[in-house]
Amino acid sequence: MQTQAVNGGGAGPAVKDKTLGLIVYGLYLVGFFTGVSALIGVIIAHVRRAEADPVTATHLDYQIRTFWIGLAMLLVGALLSLVLIGWFVLLFWAVWTIVRCVKGGLRLNDGLPIQDPRALLW
Repeated sequence: MQTQAVNGGGAGPAVKDKTLGLIVYGLYLVGFFTGVSALIGVIIAHVRRAEADPVTATHLDYQIRTFWIGLAMLLVGALLSLVLIGWFVLLFWAVWTIVRCVKGGLRLNDGLPIQDPRALLW
């Protein structure tokens, strides 16, 4: 049975896990202050990925990549912070993460998939 699209019904793809995806984006943003909430978010994304509707699945893929690539940038930036360049890496990581979360959250709120969840940039 097809569920009605969250973006107002009609011809769009069915989105039934919109709230879940928005929660994960929120956990990532709160992770700037707590750290552990981002880890909770990626665990949720990994666990729920297989059963998600097609639109939400693109967001969960995007969120999983955002977490793991972001963690790598965070570690590299932290190590390089002993020299000046690390602070620029950390600044890029913060902006990159915020942009991806806001972009993804807005698209999910509109019931739209991430066009290329494997894209490295925005």
